[in-house]
Amino acid sequence: MPRIVTIRTVAERAGCSIATVSRVINRSAPTSAEVEARVRAAIDELGFRPSEIGRALKTLKTRTLGVLIPSLTNPVFAASVAGMQAAARERRHTLLLTATDYDPAAEAELVETLVAQNVAGLVLTVACAENNATLDLLEAESIPFVLVHNEPDTDARAAVCVDNAAATCALTEAMIAAGHRNIAYLAGRFATSDRSLRRYEGYRAAMETAGLDAVAPLELDYLGDAPSHAAALAGLFGGLSAPTAALCSNDLLALSVIGALRDLGIRVPDDVSVAGFDGIALGRAMSPSLATVDTPTRLMGERAVELLFEMIETGAAPRVERLPFSLRSGGTLAAASKRTRRQEPTPPTPPNP
Repeated sequence: MPRIVTIRTVAERAGCSIATVSRVINRSAPTSAEVEARVRAAIDELGFRPSEIGRALKTLKTRTLGVLIPSLTNPVFAASVAGMQAAARERRHTLLLTATDYDPAAEAELVETLVAQNVAGLVLTVACAENNATLDLLEAESIPFVLVHNEPDTDARAAVCVDNAAATCALTEAMIAAGHRNIAYLAGRFATSDRSLRRYEGYRAAMETAGLDAVAPLELDYLGDAPSHAAALAGLFGGLSAPTAALCSNDLLALSVIGALRDLGIRVPDDVSVAGFDGIALGRAMSPSLATVDTPTRLMGERAVELLFEMIETGAAPRVERLPFSLRSGGTLAAASKRTRRQEPTPPTPPNP
């Protein structure tokens, strides 16, 4: 696969900062002739094409905010967008919305499209908040953005989120307290969701603290359906050593897993307990109700827009806001001691000779 050339790649080749490359491309500030020559040479050697972000007309901003989310079908993001819209309306702004369908490769093009509309700022949920060339470029161009649901390692990038690891650690501890020892972790693919990875880290910490084995995650496609998930789960839940409980990295995945287990003839919670993460209303409405981590998803969207305007209007420094979470007990999590254990067929007793 050919290497993707970004402004970071050019900066590394030229031996300078991303901001310096941006200044050379956009002629926004003077640089030495020697540095400009290195940057131009790196651009030519790498075949770099400056993005639309670098061409944005910053003096002609509209009363519009660009919003990028992973999925239009997940109620978590719908709730967050509703919060963003309410906060934007209070400031006489509207939203311009697009989705990646959990495809990290789509982020750069979609963000460029939003920036080309001269949005006042951006609210984004990306695959990874740390190693992200698109976010690097937004910072180099001083285009304000706030992450929502993503949880950066430092305050250098503005974000509104929950403590994903701590929340999943608490949910894992609740499963352990219910008597479960063999707990599977079913995750959306880490390459498409850094939240999924952080939640796995919380599960692993709780298991290790309890002296239990933290098994490797089974990564599944978030956009997969119950039949495709059933095929992936058949081997894991097929024998006597099958897990008694499964933690899922979000609620929609948990609902699909419950359907997949049902297709395999496995009952929830009689045979296997299942829990999710997010606290979507659908999980509360189903029977039995879904055990999960309840997160303030609408408030996260509201706060993301409020923080964005603080940065735009007052020059406030980026910061990470972690909002509180709570555990929602549900009928899909039962005590392990009350579980009906699945048995392999017992061979018939041979007749007496």
